[in-house]
Amino acid sequence: MIDRYTLPEMKRIWSDENRFAKWLEIEILTVEAMAELGQVPPEAAWIIRERARFDVDRILEIEKTTRHDVIAFLTCVGEYVGDEARYLHLGLTSSDVVDTALAVRMREAGLQIVGRLRKLHQVLLRQAQAHRNTLMPGRTHGVHAEPTVLGLKFLLWAAEVERALERMDRALDEISVGKLAGAVGTYSTVDPFVEEYVCVRLGLTPEKVATQVVQRDRHAAFLSTLAVIGSSLEKFAIEIRNLQRTDLREVEEPFRPGQKGSSAMPHKRNPIVCERISGLARLLRANAIVGLENVALWHERDISHSSVERVVIPDSTTALDYMLYRFTEVADNLLVYPEKMRRNLERTHGLVFSQRVLLALVEKGLSRERAYELVQRNAMRCWETGAPFRRLLGEDPAVQEVLRPEELDALFDYGFFTRRTGQIYRRFGL
Repeated sequence: MIDRYTLPEMKRIWSDENRFAKWLEIEILTVEAMAELGQVPPEAAWIIRERARFDVDRILEIEKTTRHDVIAFLTCVGEYVGDEARYLHLGLTSSDVVDTALAVRMREAGLQIVGRLRKLHQVLLRQAQAHRNTLMPGRTHGVHAEPTVLGLKFLLWAAEVERALERMDRALDEISVGKLAGAVGTYSTVDPFVEEYVCVRLGLTPEKVATQVVQRDRHAAFLSTLAVIGSSLEKFAIEIRNLQRTDLREVEEPFRPGQKGSSAMPHKRNPIVCERISGLARLLRANAIVGLENVALWHERDISHSSVERVVIPDSTTALDYMLYRFTEVADNLLVYPEKMRRNLERTHGLVFSQRVLLALVEKGLSRERAYELVQRNAMRCWETGAPFRRLLGEDPAVQEVLRPEELDALFDYGFFTRRTGQIYRRFGL
């Protein structure tokens, strides 16, 4: 696991302590279900519930000999329970316990991520409201297009987070299944009632049909969902990284007192958190590929998925939890420089109004081709000379024939570009 990035709740979820606690609860619930069926003496079920416990260090010590984690666990629990331990694990195979417990922990981790997404969504909506009138250059291909407002970027991200929440809901439904159907999933040694009894109490749905394992398309979908969310966070982070470039410097991730940007250059204020998010997103995508590779197992199962799942599932949920936590901090405390946005907006000397002029010429009766030619001709002169676009248009006889000076002036109005953004805000209840 990537411990450096592990926040406390994820550390608890993926701890050995929590893993064995889930195994123990499944084993106890199984005994209780069998007691209801008359397969285990009720007093034995009661004793097991009262005495059953484990010691992580003892399990790991036993496993050095058994080389089997579930057997080591059962041996350790048996040392506490006594003779009634013979009723533990009756008719079960290891994957009945391991896969069902994994589902519970994946759901716990997924719910932690859902909470992070909701917090980020709230921050993005607040920032969208705060910057609904913060005018800035829109860019396509990295080149100034028409003006936009910073608030729309936050709304764009908020909408993507809403989709992430929907995807997580589906992924949690898909992964929240348990399986206690025996060695190859035929219930030959365990009554289906036991599976139903255990799953209901764990908040899971019994797997409709299984082999020795819960089928890994479920885990692949979960890991893929995490990767998509991570890719969205990378998209948000790259936008901030680009806007923080020295030649733009329209926004900047927070730079804390005492923070250092470079060992060699004291002036540096680098977007290190956003860059870290970009890097971790690559990990999530790589782990999603592992999940896809795990779908195809031999016959009723093999063990090729097991070892790698112990890495990629904790690591992916841990990484995404961290990424959401840190990006929420960045978004909440983002440094915004509206005056630099305005200066950047004016660096093209009015070229951002080119479409307005084009449409005005067309409305006056020119063909689109002729109007485009006139506007582009003056735009290229503006690019090459740095002369104001408005002045060049006013000096062009072909434009003068169609548009009066006051009509040209009216076209150079930044307010035109934001006059309908309120309709977008209303879609978010803002």
